[in-house]
Amino acid sequence: MPKDQPAALEVLKSEVVFAGRIWDVLSETFSYNGEPLVREFVKHPGAVAVVAVNERQEVLLIQQYRHPVREYLWEIPAGLLDVEGESRVEGAKRELLEETGFIAENWQELISFHTTPGGNSETITTFLAQELRHQGHDLVLEGEEVDMQVLWVPLAEAVNSILKSEMRSPSAAVGIMAVALKLGVTPSV
Repeated sequence: MPKDQPAALEVLKSEVVFAGRIWDVLSETFSYNGEPLVREFVKHPGAVAVVAVNERQEVLLIQQYRHPVREYLWEIPAGLLDVEGESRVEGAKRELLEETGFIAENWQELISFHTTPGGNSETITTFLAQELRHQGHDLVLEGEEVDMQVLWVPLAEAVNSILKSEMRSPSAAVGIMAVALKLGVTPSV
C-alpha cells in the first residue's frame, strides 16, 4: 500500500522573501541528491475543516467569496490553525461555531491532506461532526465572512456537485467524498 514518507533533507539557506499577514513566502535552498535546489513556497500555519452531517444525512455548507479565483464557493466550515496552543479538534470546533453557529457532540478525525504540495506547506485536517445543535454566537464577523450563506444539502447531492465540478473547494471535495465513502453514500452521476 502506498504511504507518503517524511524527508529530512538538509536546508542550506532559508529566507523570507515576502512576509504576509497570515503566511510568508520562503525561498529555500536544499540539498537533493548532492545538488543544491532552490524552491519558493508559501509557508502556511495549517488549517482545519469540518464536514457537519445531520441525522437526515445532509451536509452543512457555507458560501464564501474567494478573491484569488473571483468566485463565491460552496465550502465546508474551515479555518486557520492560528491560535497558540489550540489542538486541531478545538480549532475545528471553533471554526464550526464561528462560521455557522452550530456545535456538535460527536467529533471524529476524518482525513488530512496537503492542498498544493508543490508550492504551499498547508496541511488541512478534516473532521466529521455529528449530533449537531444550533447555539448561535455574538461574534462580529469581518471581511468575506460578513455575508456568508449557510445551507443544508443532502450528502448525495453534494457528492454529485463535486463530481460535476460545480463545487471546487478542495477541502469540501476531499471531506465530503471521504464522508460519503465512510457512510456508504453513492453518487447518481
